[in-house]
Amino acid sequence: MTERTFSIIKPDATKRNLTGKINAVIEDAGLRIVAQRRIQMTEAQAKKFYEVHAERPFYGELVETMTSAPVVVQVLEGENAMARYREVMGATNPEQAAEGTIRKLFALNVGENSVHGSDSLDNAKLEIAQFFTEADIVG
Repeated sequence: MTERTFSIIKPDATKRNLTGKINAVIEDAGLRIVAQRRIQMTEAQAKKFYEVHAERPFYGELVETMTSAPVVVQVLEGENAMARYREVMGATNPEQAAEGTIRKLFALNVGENSVHGSDSLDNAKLEIAQFFTEADIVG
């Protein structure tokens, strides 16, 4: 079933000019990038996006990291896109990520792990809606 999921190429990756290399891994995995925008996430956007983690000790650091440099927000489309992208991203901790995954290839550490991907189809819809309108998405 064709699905859409949401991706962020995080500041640690954009600072190192890895957008193209990460996009190549995404596309090689059979996913299409149907919307993409490079933005400077505001503190308000980051707080809203990560509000599910607001009570966690790393929340402030996460917001700070995500607003430290531009990010690339994306809508990905493909067969079982959400699960496929989570597989392509690799484990949150790059030391535990499988060979060939984005995090194994590019992440610096567990905090600077280069990419975010939606963890459910419901969250994907919510996350996409925070940054894109239907008109922005060119299937």
